[in-house]
Amino acid sequence: MAQQIQLTSTVKDSQLGQRLDQALAELFPDYSRSRIKEWVLADKVTVDGIVANKPRVKMMGGEDIVIDAEIEDEERWEPQDIPLDIVYEDDDLLVINKPRGLVVHPGAGCPDGTVLNALLYRYPASAEVPRVGIVHRLDKDTTGLMVVAKTVPAQTRLVRALQKRKITREYEAIAIGNMTGGGMVEKPIGRHPTKRTHMAVHELGKPAITHYRVAEHFRAHTRLRLRLETGRTHQIRVHMSYLNHPLVGDQLYGGRPRPPRDAGEELVMALRGFDRQALHAAMLRLEHPITGELMEWHAPVPDDMVALAEILRADQEEMGEPDY
Repeated sequence: MAQQIQLTSTVKDSQLGQRLDQALAELFPDYSRSRIKEWVLADKVTVDGIVANKPRVKMMGGEDIVIDAEIEDEERWEPQDIPLDIVYEDDDLLVINKPRGLVVHPGAGCPDGTVLNALLYRYPASAEVPRVGIVHRLDKDTTGLMVVAKTVPAQTRLVRALQKRKITREYEAIAIGNMTGGGMVEKPIGRHPTKRTHMAVHELGKPAITHYRVAEHFRAHTRLRLRLETGRTHQIRVHMSYLNHPLVGDQLYGGRPRPPRDAGEELVMALRGFDRQALHAAMLRLEHPITGELMEWHAPVPDDMVALAEILRADQEEMGEPDY
């Protein structure tokens, strides 16, 4: 049996000239653009009381929007007793340190066993919060900090803060090759035109900005600290690959093992055996969605990345300066 929902909002003056489907995607960020377009085409959307079934119609600003629609049963997920590493918790939000191998949200090929299922088990009331309170995601094999809202007001304000780039997310990574200095990548990211599981830099993608700085040089690798200004799927991985410095272990974007010259067996084996992208969400800073207090959390770099850095460091000390 489908779940009936009603969504209401008002088009902002700043959305003057936007297409209806674009405006709705901004007003209702908890729902995908494709789902919103389906609702428009199915006569589920009214604008100032009149059914609007043309996604391309332009908005003037100030229109009253009502969506009367249904969400099918497949959108209802089951609670599952999956442990979570909780770094912080109060009545409105929690911050977790996600391990490798744990998917955040159910999807194609992964219907359960996710962070979302764990949240439903631990916090049954989260079923009433859009996306069970998940504000942003980490890739399956990326570790580190995620914030989750426990109430609808907290979720709404955190999503808005993320859209306005008021949530700071910093990552630790190990990239292939020697990067001589920090910088910024400002290249749009979208779905790869032929490889549907990949993302790519291309002009028709969504704006994406990644800042990076060098934390440590090795002979043929670089330890980085990165900060996201936007949050596109696989953003850091795609941007680093675009710079020809893919992350160690990132088979999807070119991170195959590349040992430096005359590397010892321990380093060669460590690089070959590193079976995930070397990426960790190390710091999260935001204003509390209810109290306004500025809060910051740190998650230690996981053991596999620490061990790899130690081996790379020992190799450099033994063999000399980086291979520039």
